[in-house]
Amino acid sequence: MTEVSTITVCVLNDPVIYVYWVSQGKKWCDLCKIFINNSPSSIRNHELGQRHKENVTKRIANMRDEKVAKDKEKKETARVLSQIEEKASRSYQKDISTFQNATSVGAPTSSEGTEWEHDTSSGYYYCKSNGCYYDPNSGFYYTDALGKWVTQEEAFAAAAKHSSGPIQKKPTFATPSLTSKSQNDSKAQRSTVNPTRSVNKPSSLAINKRKRPDNKSKVISEEEAAALKAREAARKRVEEREKSSLGLYKHWYVTTHYFLFEKLVKSMSWKSGAGNERLFK
Repeated sequence: MTEVSTITVCVLNDPVIYVYWVSQGKKWCDLCKIFINNSPSSIRNHELGQRHKENVTKRIANMRDEKVAKDKEKKETARVLSQIEEKASRSYQKDISTFQNATSVGAPTSSEGTEWEHDTSSGYYYCKSNGCYYDPNSGFYYTDALGKWVTQEEAFAAAAKHSSGPIQKKPTFATPSLTSKSQNDSKAQRSTVNPTRSVNKPSSLAINKRKRPDNKSKVISEEEAAALKAREAARKRVEEREKSSLGLYKHWYVTTHYFLFEKLVKSMSWKSGAGNERLFK
């Protein structure tokens, strides 16, 4: 479809009429995915059609479903975040109360009447009767039977099973700093993973190294043996072929250079040429 357009141009007060053809563009319907004529009547007729109305209804339903899904996802995310925050808050309050109780009490108390002494070098409390350590900052206990920091009940139960009598010797160790200190303090106190391990004790990683089994002759098939034999023969052929180029098995390199040097000396006009010729006789 084309239409005729006219433009009137005034040149020297004389009207001049130019007539030319203009191509009419198409209009794209995003719902129906088709092109229609770009005229009011064509657009109106297309919008009143049954196909276009069904596409509009379908698009509105899809938009409504997407909005409901987004709202549901937002509510679920908010619920999960609230649960995480609530759990973290409870854990934080529990840690704060434990820390405050441990700091206020200082040395631990026990119903068994154990005596605790404070070690100034490590900052922990030590019990001679069961050999447990107590950290007032964290509120945990350490025993040789478990080898890790645990609660009071676990430490005392493990210590009772580990040894029935009192511990005669207290191991010395460097305690890790639990709070932020200066650089000099951190250099003075070197922390170790196991506090009861002696300084000069060899590491368990360096003992009982795994030994590799002896290399035994494997049983190979006839095809594999033939392939190995052919590869060895090819290697020898290549070696024989490259011997001459390497210059390691023949003296042609030295002989040729000696001959060239002799020829050069004879060709030079030296005053004592007769004496030099004797060198090559």
